[in-house]
Amino acid sequence: MTKRMGYRGWRCQALWWYHFFLLWSTIDGQTRYTIPEELKQGSVVGNLAKDLGLGLSEIFERKLRVASEAGKQYFSVDAGKGDLVVNERIDREALCGQSASCVLPLQVVIEKPLQLYRVEVEIQDINDNYPSFPSKDVLLEIAESTAAGVRFPLESAQDLDVGVNSVRSYTLSKDEFFSLKIKDVSGGRKVPELILSKPLDRERKASHTLLLTAIDGGNPVRSGTCQISITVLDINDNVPVFEKNVYKVSISENSAQGASIVKPIAKDIDEGPNGEIEYSFGAHTPDTVLAVFDIDSLTGEVLLKGKLDFEVDANFEIDISAKDKGTHRMEGHCTIQVEVLDVNDNAPEIVLTSQPNSVPEDAPSGTVVALLSVRDLDSGDNGKVTLHLPKGSPFSLKPSFSNNYALVTSGVLDRERFLEYNIEITATDSGSPPLSSKKTIPVSITDVNDNPPIFTQPSYNVYIKENGVPGSILYSVSASDLDFGENAKISYSILDSKVQDVSVSSYVYMNSDNGSIYSMHSFDYEKLKVFQIQVQAKDQGSPSLSSNATVHVFILDQNDNAPSVIYPSSAALGFLSHQRMPRSAKAGHLVTKVTAVDADSGHNAWISYKLVEATDASLFTVNLYTGEVRTKRAVSEQDDSSQRLIIEINDDGTPVQSSTVTVSILLEDGLHEPILDLRQKAVEPSKKSGRITLYLILSLASVSVLSLVTFLILAIKCMRNSRSSGSCCMRRSDCDGYKNPNRNLQIQLNSDGPIKYVEVLGGDMLSQSQSFRSCLSPMSEYSDFTFVKPSSTTDFKEMINVLDASLPDSTWTFESQQVSREQ
Repeated sequence: MTKRMGYRGWRCQALWWYHFFLLWSTIDGQTRYTIPEELKQGSVVGNLAKDLGLGLSEIFERKLRVASEAGKQYFSVDAGKGDLVVNERIDREALCGQSASCVLPLQVVIEKPLQLYRVEVEIQDINDNYPSFPSKDVLLEIAESTAAGVRFPLESAQDLDVGVNSVRSYTLSKDEFFSLKIKDVSGGRKVPELILSKPLDRERKASHTLLLTAIDGGNPVRSGTCQISITVLDINDNVPVFEKNVYKVSISENSAQGASIVKPIAKDIDEGPNGEIEYSFGAHTPDTVLAVFDIDSLTGEVLLKGKLDFEVDANFEIDISAKDKGTHRMEGHCTIQVEVLDVNDNAPEIVLTSQPNSVPEDAPSGTVVALLSVRDLDSGDNGKVTLHLPKGSPFSLKPSFSNNYALVTSGVLDRERFLEYNIEITATDSGSPPLSSKKTIPVSITDVNDNPPIFTQPSYNVYIKENGVPGSILYSVSASDLDFGENAKISYSILDSKVQDVSVSSYVYMNSDNGSIYSMHSFDYEKLKVFQIQVQAKDQGSPSLSSNATVHVFILDQNDNAPSVIYPSSAALGFLSHQRMPRSAKAGHLVTKVTAVDADSGHNAWISYKLVEATDASLFTVNLYTGEVRTKRAVSEQDDSSQRLIIEINDDGTPVQSSTVTVSILLEDGLHEPILDLRQKAVEPSKKSGRITLYLILSLASVSVLSLVTFLILAIKCMRNSRSSGSCCMRRSDCDGYKNPNRNLQIQLNSDGPIKYVEVLGGDMLSQSQSFRSCLSPMSEYSDFTFVKPSSTTDFKEMINVLDASLPDSTWTFESQQVSREQ
């Protein structure tokens, strides 16, 4: 790119030179005009068209134009007249300066054919500038001892005009001590000189004023003046003297830089330089003074240039020197004593003289935590410091000596609330305004075993199924300790207690590390329904602390017992049950009733009966809920005299448990007559059956009374709570107050549909010796009530024997029941 541009520039330059020589070859002549400077705009210089031999019409046709080489277009052509006129003010001094000749070259260009004319305009000077001196006032100092005839060169005046219009002569005002002489130098310039005509006397006249005038040769004559002030200098024969030998001043240490300290004044009775005084610090002034203070050499005023610090330098002594300006300089001295006044510019500082110690949370009041001191570099009240602690802080400051303090405990410490105290101590001085500083001292609190382990709840309810695997986890209790370290390490244990006169440790054991409770063997709901475990959580502090909780373990029933037949008695004992029935029996005749019980509870104890096999299935039917065996039709002569029924008894548990009973029925003729006689004699066995009926009535009455009492207690409790809290919500803690520690009453109702059983448990919670369960079958055709004690370990065979002994025979029992229903 650089080479290409150079080539283009060379080609353009060659083209320009070509046109220039072509134009130069067309120049026909040269015209010259002379005009004075400062002509008005529009003034005619000359008739350019006439002088060039051009007609007026050619000015337009040949496009005549004027170009100035001076840069500005000072001239233009009047196209109507062909005159060259002034276009702009012309100042000869600006164009040519002091040159004797001033010519402006012009180029006149016309076309068709292309011609170039050179025109020169000479600018003549006029006397339009006044002579002027470089300085209007000239100061001269002449000692009174100066001899006569001494010459003093003066500055020449300047005149921008040239020739006769420039400076031609000088004149001086009359004075008996001075005269003027003009000296010619090279270039025709004239220099004035002042000559001392006779010696000066300062005591007679201390100063002289002369007027020097410069005159040019123009017409009209112009001139310029300069005033010469001459001071007669005295001989230096007097020493400067201060008004005081010692100056005492006070200044605040917070004074701003540039502030005036003091202005000592010295006087010298001499005149001129001999009486002019120059101030300075003494020759042996220390650097500490020079760094802080400065002095005005003319006025002697001492100024503050650095920063004062009372704590570094409280006083300064400054030596001041005053010298005159004579040939042999005379010197005088004085002393300035500067007292720095203290201001409260230093905040108090708290210094720890010992590192803070860890404090146990049971530390007594007055225990020393740390030692500290306080200092303030200021003095007086500005240096008096008081210390403050935040309100409510369990610490206080105990003064010892000379601004030394001990930080001691003054209140109860609790590590569980605050692991560490950041004690903020505020130090405030007595200055105005007071300054303060703060320091934070961290104090860690060490743990003391003052918190026992706390269980997540005071008691736990655990529900487990019977027949569980030995060694399985029953529950995990958890406790926490607010302490730290060894004081917070918890071990769990089981407190010794009895369950059915056996130590609870025979039933369960506990993991001391995590609080998990495991079973020692499987549980049997029919033998043990609920028991309590007292667990303890103990920390490893010294002394160790502990807390207890109660775990209520409820055994949930599983369907692990098959129904047991209690009637007929022979079937209950494992033998074939034989029954008799008259052939005259009609449809719906009650043949016998199979009764069974289930040692389980709840749904697992619900029993249903089903005929699974029969000699003639069309002859007999079994009620699903009551176990009654009745005829489906009348007995015919073709029916076998011996009928065999297999009845299956199922419970409602999961999985279903079942048992079977085989009933043999003998069909006999003429069996109805003895039955009628038995009805008439029904009063005879009523004594035995009346006992059982009485027992059943008493049991039912007991259950009803216990249920009513329980409901009344609950209603009264609910009413009391509603008065206090407005809601009938019974909390566990409220109910506990009504529990007798030795007597507990529990009522269990099924919640899945119509009430089919109610279970009442009375006595100690761990003792299940009294248990009543009523099983009501609303699906039964008749209302039957069975009183049993499934929680008891009594063998069912004994119960069967009791019932069997109270009944004369099965035929009588069921026939009598049938007769009583028909009546």
